[in-house]
Amino acid sequence: MARDKSKTGWGGEWTEQKLLAFEKYVGAYLTIMNVHRDRYPVKWKLFYFDAFAGSGVRETENPAEQQRWFAELGIEPEECAVYKGAAERVLAIEKRGFDEYWFVDNDKESSQSLKKRLQKNSGHNSSLFFPVGDANEYIKKIGEQLQKYKHLKALILLDPFGMQASWEALTHLRNTHTDLWVLVPSGVIIGRLLKTDGTLMHPEQLTRYFGLSEKEILSLFYAEKTAKTLFGDETKRSKIDQPTKRIAEIYVARLCTLFKHVTKPMPLQNSRGVPIYHFVFASNNKTATKIANDIIGKG
Repeated sequence: MARDKSKTGWGGEWTEQKLLAFEKYVGAYLTIMNVHRDRYPVKWKLFYFDAFAGSGVRETENPAEQQRWFAELGIEPEECAVYKGAAERVLAIEKRGFDEYWFVDNDKESSQSLKKRLQKNSGHNSSLFFPVGDANEYIKKIGEQLQKYKHLKALILLDPFGMQASWEALTHLRNTHTDLWVLVPSGVIIGRLLKTDGTLMHPEQLTRYFGLSEKEILSLFYAEKTAKTLFGDETKRSKIDQPTKRIAEIYVARLCTLFKHVTKPMPLQNSRGVPIYHFVFASNNKTATKIANDIIGKG
C-alpha cells in the first residue's frame, strides 16, 4: 500500500517509486527461491542484507556530515529525503521469508532506533541482526562467505544517502549468488562533483566510488579540445552532454565487470522531472535480471 506522504513527511514520489520496485522484486525473489530452497542435500540459506540501513529519520535529522554535503553541493530537501521504508516492506511480505535479515549501520543510535521499530512490529525477531560498523567491511565479509559456501544466497540492498558504498567492497561479490540493488546518486551528488571548469570536486570520493583513477574519470566525463593561441597550444576540457545519464551508464558498465547481468538504470526524478538518482539491479542469474528489468520497465 502506498503511503500518504502528506501525513508522514517522508520523501517525494521518487522515493515511493524506488520502494515499490524493490518490494515487487523481493516478493518475486521469495516466490522463486521458496520453490527450490529445500530441494537439495544442502538446503539453500537465504540472507537479506541492507548495508546502509539507517533509522528511517527525516531529512531534518541528518547527521552533520550529510548537512555539510547539502550545503556544499546545494542539495535540496526533496532530493535527499531517503526514507528507509524497505525494511518494513520486506518484513511484511506474506511469504516464507529469509533465514536471516541483516541491517548494518555505522551509527549506534540509528541502529538501535531501527531495531526497536522493526522488532516491535515483526514476527522475525529471532532472525533479525543489527550490527554497528563499517558497511563496506560487512559487504566484504558476506562476499567471502558467499564465495566459500555455495548454498548461501543473498539479496543485498545498497541504499545509502550518497557515495558511501566503495567499489573495492563490491568486488568481493564477484562470482557469488548475489542479487544486488544499488541506488546511484547520479544527479543529486555525483553530477555536482563534475565541475563545468573541467575539474573534479572531491576526486578521492569519485575514485573510491567508481574504482577508477582520476584520469579515467576525467576522460569519461569531459571532452578535450586543443586550440592554438598566441602563446602556443591550449587544451580545454568541456563537460559532456547529459552527464547524469552518462553517470548511470558508466556505473552499469562497472557492475558488468562483476556480474553477468545488469539491468538498464531506473531513473528517479524530482518534482521538476530532473533525474536525481538511478536504481540499478545486478545478478549472475539471467531470470532474476529479467524480472528486475520488467519491474523497472513498468515503474
